[in-house]
Amino acid sequence: MCHCLACQRRTGSAFGMQARWPKGRVDVTGRYTEYVRISDAGEERTFRFCPDCGATVFWTTTTEGWTDSIAVPIGAFADPSFPQPTVSVYRSRRYPWLSFPDGIEEEHD
Repeated sequence: MCHCLACQRRTGSAFGMQARWPKGRVDVTGRYTEYVRISDAGEERTFRFCPDCGATVFWTTTTEGWTDSIAVPIGAFADPSFPQPTVSVYRSRRYPWLSFPDGIEEEHD
């Protein structure tokens, strides 16, 4: 779960949620359109969108430690039983009314 300001603007939500996998474990097929944006920290993010509906289908980043991963927004799975997050990033930028279940690790704050 990410609470960075750029993620909030991009998603139109209080946070963005994604699942991440090593690039070598992901097989991307089908059409997509790319858009590159710069994060709050000055790191490049390349978002891939469905060219028909505009939904984000996956993205990659130049953030140290995450360059070998692919992120997929959990809403793309359309599965309400998707597991809860295990990590929260930029928690210091969260809205004050947002709370977290026990056991969610915090990083990149």
